[in-house]
Amino acid sequence: MKNFTYFRPTSPEQVVGLLERTWGNTELLAGGTDLLDLQKEYIAQPSRVVSLSSVAQLKNVSLNDRAITLGAGLTLAEIANHASVRQHAAALAQAAGQIGGPQIRNMGTLGGNLCQRNRCWYFRDEHVACLLKGGQRCFALDGENKYHAVFTAGHRCVIVHPSTLAPALIALGATAEILGPNGRRTVELAKFFRAPTGPNEREHTLAPNELLLSVSVPISGLRSASYEVRHKQAYDWPLVQAAVAFAGGHNGAKATNVRIVLGHVAPTPHVAEAAQRALENRAITEATAAAAGRAAAEGAKPLSQTGYKVRLIEVAVKRALLLAAGMKPYWEV
Repeated sequence: MKNFTYFRPTSPEQVVGLLERTWGNTELLAGGTDLLDLQKEYIAQPSRVVSLSSVAQLKNVSLNDRAITLGAGLTLAEIANHASVRQHAAALAQAAGQIGGPQIRNMGTLGGNLCQRNRCWYFRDEHVACLLKGGQRCFALDGENKYHAVFTAGHRCVIVHPSTLAPALIALGATAEILGPNGRRTVELAKFFRAPTGPNEREHTLAPNELLLSVSVPISGLRSASYEVRHKQAYDWPLVQAAVAFAGGHNGAKATNVRIVLGHVAPTPHVAEAAQRALENRAITEATAAAAGRAAAEGAKPLSQTGYKVRLIEVAVKRALLLAAGMKPYWEV
């Protein structure tokens, strides 16, 4: 690991003052569950590390009749167990509670989960000059790609977005507050992420000298749920995730304002618009949920080893919808 200078500011403004206009030389440290790996793998080699552990403002939770606002420094465990989150944003609480194991959930943070780097094994290999490290090609396109994207059209790099919180927050209509050298700005979470194409881009739209302060989730009475498919229930990355939210849709009522967002299947969280249309103004039953699952897979263009994810998308969407509608999870033994 390269030697670095360590900073421990106490306010968001001090943090921003320490950041630079380009990526790479200065990195933010929250829980450290991603950055330390990147440093040990020689993918990140910062000369300056700015700790967020003493910025108390990043750990605040506020609630009013319009929204619940969560500081970017809250741990995943705090989010998963917070009564207001569980009441008003069930999908978010479920997603946070399923990440990693207890050690990860007690260290990893909201901001870290949203801003982490991708988990592609070519990107994480210090000896591979992939597209995101200044190379000329994405090796996953015709290499080992069984954990990569299925929505690949138009993408030069076929990573999957790593955040498990992002699909739930997008489905719930969340917004992010960001602080930079020119002041504060607010952005919809649906517009917070992008597919990087080179070493000067990250998996989000933050500038190198900006800081994610908080995320606000509207209190709108939506029913929601998050469902993951993964190899095992122990610590593992999801193969596919579906986060859903809708109004109504309980005890035979028609679902409206339907939002269905897929995770770990595309370089950004993938909004399944066809699935949303398929379910809008319809009652949620096993049949309609299954139809929405099939619609969610429309447009998929799997790689050589990711075809299996198409079926997993159908299953994840169906089960997330049934859970959000309050139906008994028949698949649990």
